[in-house]
Amino acid sequence: MSFLPAVVHAEHRGGFRVRVVFNDGSENTIDFEPWLEGPVFEPLKDPDYFRRFFVDGGTLVWPNGADVAPETLYQAAGRRRRAGRRLQPSKARRPAVESRTKPARLRG
Repeated sequence: MSFLPAVVHAEHRGGFRVRVVFNDGSENTIDFEPWLEGPVFEPLKDPDYFRRFFVDGGTLVWPNGADVAPETLYQAAGRRRRAGRRLQPSKARRPAVESRTKPARLRG
């Protein structure tokens, strides 16, 4: 990959979902729940702790040092760098990605 994606903004969207905006202007909401395995991600299973993420070094980071590579986030978001074109979610990762063009799910 010649383009090096970096997260420039992130917002919690409920549960384990985070809307990420990349340095090329693309954005999408990613469900992190499938990635919450292993010792470093164990604290993130607590929804209150999960919400404590912040952007550092172009990716999302949690206070315990857990992070996900920005390239992985970019791929999971299904984004391709295409100036002036509407971006569509990747079909390969569709279950883990919620397009911002879909209607919002009702929150209970």
